[in-house]
Amino acid sequence: MRISRRRLFQSGGLAAAGIAGFESSAAPAAGPNPEVYTRIGVRPFINCTATLTINGGSLMLPEVIAAMEQASHFHVNLDELMEKAGARVAELLQVQGALVTAGTAAALTHATAGVLAGTDPEKIQRLPNLEGLKNEVIIPRESRNAYDHAVRTLGVMVIEVNSPQELRAAISPHTAMIELLGNYFGKADLDLKDIAPIARAAGVPILVDAAADYLIVPNPYIAQGADLVAYSGGKIIRGPQGAGLLLGRRDLVRAAWANSAPHHAFGRALKVTKEEVIGMLRAVEAWRSDHDLQADFRTWESWYAHISGQISKVVGVRAEVKGPIRGGPFPTLNISWDPAQVGLTAGEVGRLLLEGEPRIMTQAEGEGHSFLLRPVAMKPGEYEIVARRLYEVFSSARKKGAEAAVDRPYANITGQWDVEIEYEVGSARHKLFLAAEGNRIAGTHTGWAYQGDLKGEISGDRVRLRSSLPADGNVLSYSFTGTVAGQGISGDVRIGEYGAAKWSARRHGSLA
Repeated sequence: MRISRRRLFQSGGLAAAGIAGFESSAAPAAGPNPEVYTRIGVRPFINCTATLTINGGSLMLPEVIAAMEQASHFHVNLDELMEKAGARVAELLQVQGALVTAGTAAALTHATAGVLAGTDPEKIQRLPNLEGLKNEVIIPRESRNAYDHAVRTLGVMVIEVNSPQELRAAISPHTAMIELLGNYFGKADLDLKDIAPIARAAGVPILVDAAADYLIVPNPYIAQGADLVAYSGGKIIRGPQGAGLLLGRRDLVRAAWANSAPHHAFGRALKVTKEEVIGMLRAVEAWRSDHDLQADFRTWESWYAHISGQISKVVGVRAEVKGPIRGGPFPTLNISWDPAQVGLTAGEVGRLLLEGEPRIMTQAEGEGHSFLLRPVAMKPGEYEIVARRLYEVFSSARKKGAEAAVDRPYANITGQWDVEIEYEVGSARHKLFLAAEGNRIAGTHTGWAYQGDLKGEISGDRVRLRSSLPADGNVLSYSFTGTVAGQGISGDVRIGEYGAAKWSARRHGSLA
């Protein structure tokens, strides 16, 4: 990649778009107006979480915004557009075929559908009915994650493996494909280079989920034997947040397109617009023409140096730059502190930053005393605000005193409890198996479909329980708070991204 961002500056309006090139820190005379959000009561924030979708991903490049606006004024046929745009992306990235999708998850779904049904219209219409079709997808255990739901949505059965021997044994006439996470920045127990020869010998295609990675030419996954690779367009590439890319074998890319919108197929709901197609193409062109990622790295590390210099003035606070890792192909800043000197948990730090002015969104959460600061979505100049606010939060925190007093437990809650959870829509019956020792609680939480460990505490009649239920590559986190009364406990439960609910429990065998 060339070491110039000339085109970004020639495009004009960089500062006005709030995403000036990193080489310039000059403030615009009048910045972008957040009124489009604030008028409905939504407060924007400085984003220190990188490109998480829930926090808006990255900011689109100015030329991407301009291309999408220009594309919006005309009508085109989407089959014609995708053929030409895909060919151009494939040429730029030196791959056989390319498809612009509605994000990485859509790319995974379309790829799976294409492998299952090909371009046969009858099979396409029958999905997700897999009768008579291959119906198994092999995924290395280390690659299981919440996002493989995009593959499972076709109704396939996931077969987990953890070694080349297990992989060979798992491949059968029912095997449709092998799917795994990209690992360009980390070593996996069962790596692509181990999988590819086995898959190739069996004629089984390989799909790589490389959502968080950046584009490299020639593509390292395809070079190692992958047939298809899925990328996000709205992360480090800074294309449309709702777009993604599927790259690889020409025939399988064509099959994925046949199974996607606007065609009447399983992927019809996963629509990508003409504006997003053009915006994604423009982002790839910008990436290939003059993007210097190493210059970005140096800039981000200079931001870290400033932040570290400020917060290390507070006794007990430390900061360390970490290199790129799997799922985060950029340097991060690990901020940690001695709880004896700074009496705050990570969750409390995160709340203070988010509730302040300006709002700062971080991944500081939980009961620990550290978090990672991630730079990709930050704008020039914001690092100074982040440094100042972190210093204020840490320096104003009191030293940790004696542990807060806890009351003698109101009751011994050891035993099995039958739980009713009332969601906003629907309800579920769970079971809690609790073992209390003094004020501390350990045990097992059994849900409707999943089971996991539990821990918590009781003070007087107040109970706090936290559980984690492994769930098909995801982890469902429950945080119960409640009050003990007689043979029952009741209160609220928070379930991470799935919101809150009411819960009540009766000791097993007791009368209601």
